[in-house]
Amino acid sequence: MACEKCHNPFGWKIDYRTLQFDHNKTDYPLEGSHELVDCKMCHQDLTFKGAPMECVSCHTDVHSQSVGNDCMRCHDTETWLVANIPEIHESNGFPLVGSHGNLSCIECHTSETNLRFDRIGNECVSCHRDDYLATQSPNHQQSGYSMDCIECHNPLGFGWDSESINHDFFPLTQGHDIKDCTQCHTTGNYSDASPECVSCHQNDYASTQNPNHGTAGFSTDCANCHSTLPGWRPAMLDHDFFPLTQGHDIQDCNQCHTTGNFADASPECISCHQNDYAATQDPDHQASGFSTDCVNCHTTAPGWRPATINHDFFPLTQGHDIQDCTQCHTNGTYSGLSPECVSCHQDDYLATQDPNHQTSGFSTDCASCHSTSPGWTPATINHDFFPLTQGHDIQDCTRCHTNGTYSGLSSECVTCHQSDYDQTSNPNHLAANFPTDCAACHTINPGWTPAEFDHDGQYFPIYSGTHRQAWSDCTDCHINSSNYAEFSCFQCHGQSQTNNDHSEVNGYSYNSMACYECHPNGRS
Repeated sequence: MACEKCHNPFGWKIDYRTLQFDHNKTDYPLEGSHELVDCKMCHQDLTFKGAPMECVSCHTDVHSQSVGNDCMRCHDTETWLVANIPEIHESNGFPLVGSHGNLSCIECHTSETNLRFDRIGNECVSCHRDDYLATQSPNHQQSGYSMDCIECHNPLGFGWDSESINHDFFPLTQGHDIKDCTQCHTTGNYSDASPECVSCHQNDYASTQNPNHGTAGFSTDCANCHSTLPGWRPAMLDHDFFPLTQGHDIQDCNQCHTTGNFADASPECISCHQNDYAATQDPDHQASGFSTDCVNCHTTAPGWRPATINHDFFPLTQGHDIQDCTQCHTNGTYSGLSPECVSCHQDDYLATQDPNHQTSGFSTDCASCHSTSPGWTPATINHDFFPLTQGHDIQDCTRCHTNGTYSGLSSECVTCHQSDYDQTSNPNHLAANFPTDCAACHTINPGWTPAEFDHDGQYFPIYSGTHRQAWSDCTDCHINSSNYAEFSCFQCHGQSQTNNDHSEVNGYSYNSMACYECHPNGRS
């Protein structure tokens, strides 16, 4: 380092007014009281770089290594006084709260010198063993109490008051909120008391007569029915296995538990209601073979009303929604009745004339055409075997079923359309020997149009081959419009040219049928 950083020409003595060396730019800035220290206090020889930076290198450890070598953990460079003892203590895991905040350090850190603060541990018993051993009410040692004082005592308090004892493992509420611990802890040992109700209340259980808990087989776990309210009331039995609702909401348990034993009552309806079942006449449940499981039809409402029978096997909808059961159950019995329509509606079936169901061979299963709407309408027959679409979508069945019978009618077109076939003249279907299967050319659109005739596939190719563009109208070949069975080739094929083309053909004849016999596919 250059000499002039510290010295001047007048001598080697340091003049701080001309000193250029800045200690704050080194690894050890001079702060607080260190700013007033003579350099030689730390730099005892001329090797300035060798000066140690640890506090203990300059300051004697008056705490005898009991708190470590780092003075800065508690002190700063301004003063040796310590202003943050609570924070220091909390960082060590033992906050000075409650009565601990008023203590002098030496009351806990006892040694041969008041400046030695050896660690004494953070456990309560480290300081309070004598208190634990000396306590008689109750005797902590004999009772097996924990030595961790905060399990029962409040660390924020200023005494040994046990009001804040942590009894969460067995909450001391209502009837259990007692101040005398010995009422439950009768043996003097506070660690062997059982949390089971019967450990304190065996006599209460055994002496209870209304009802007699012992003979009734009640659980000895009082909490099943009782809260901790004094006097055992109100008591609420967990009757979820058989909900006590509406008509079952009775206060006298003996109405159902007639034997005096509350463990053997059956949840089956009939176990209490056999007499009700046997005495009911409207309808007579027994004679009708009704189930003895009352909930099939009844709720728990008093008076057995309303009652709703599960009639899903034959739903009582619309026309079947009747209130008088005897309209169907005419013989007084409610079992064995058939769900078949005809079992109730035979007379309706036989009497129906429009159309006559019997002569028409209609099914006796009314649901195949009718809903349960009153009056049998609307009725929709399943006509999928012959779809009633477009021209066939007619409402008057007799248009097709002309003979009054609805069975045995043929699905062939000509069954209904023979007259249409016979009377058609453009072209004349009968003379042309067209097929009587209308669907071969026509759709079911009203008016028979559009119609498509497969001339190439069934007769003579005019839409393909050499005749594809040789005609413009049917009458080009069928010159007799009243008979499409007749045709002529000679509208286009003149006799002179045709004779010349067939001069070497044996048996040639200038005749249209002869042409077709040799040229069925229209090829030369």
